[in-house]
Amino acid sequence: MKPMINIALPKGRLGEQVYDMFEQAGFDCPAIKKKGRKLVFENEEAGVRYFWVKPVDVAIYVERGAADMGVVGKDIIMETEPDIYELLDLDAGKCRMAVAAPRDFRDSPSRTLRVATKFSNIARNYYASMDRDIDIIHLNGSIELAPILGLSDVIVDIVETGNTLRANKLEVLEYFAPISARLIANKSAFRFKYEGVDRITEALGKIVAAKAKAAEEEEAE
Repeated sequence: MKPMINIALPKGRLGEQVYDMFEQAGFDCPAIKKKGRKLVFENEEAGVRYFWVKPVDVAIYVERGAADMGVVGKDIIMETEPDIYELLDLDAGKCRMAVAAPRDFRDSPSRTLRVATKFSNIARNYYASMDRDIDIIHLNGSIELAPILGLSDVIVDIVETGNTLRANKLEVLEYFAPISARLIANKSAFRFKYEGVDRITEALGKIVAAKAKAAEEEEAE
């Protein structure tokens, strides 16, 4: 019997989207689509076991070896810097990390910039690359409210459509990192279960390539 590959998927829309990619690649597990509270699903024939976890926890499960592989947003990888292998950009859940501020904001390098964000490490690394003096204000939600109430000068956050920013009279000052779902692997599993990990990675890579080709052809028409 082939060794079982344990795969952590993020709960929610992104997880459902990337599971469809696993299914297309030949690693289906029909039970996962049944409604209920069950969290672990396996297909012995395909050699895969899936389980749902909070998106922010996927990298922890993989790094600690509870999962051999997982799917996680690039933003979480950048923020937490887990000790894992990043294998493949799945080209799903695409958005961008950005700096945004009220429309009338004017920066003054002579003073400390107040930055509200839930991505403290990302913000710190971004501004460190410019030698900019900042004061990080870590928030866990409603980041857009911070500059409106004068708590911060700018925010650093993920932007998908920009609708929430516009609704709160904020605008993007700069996009500085593309974000998408990434396939990751535990370092030990990559070594000792290499055949299974590589098989899944290669199959998903073909799905991603086919999707990109179809998009190019549609754009060319």
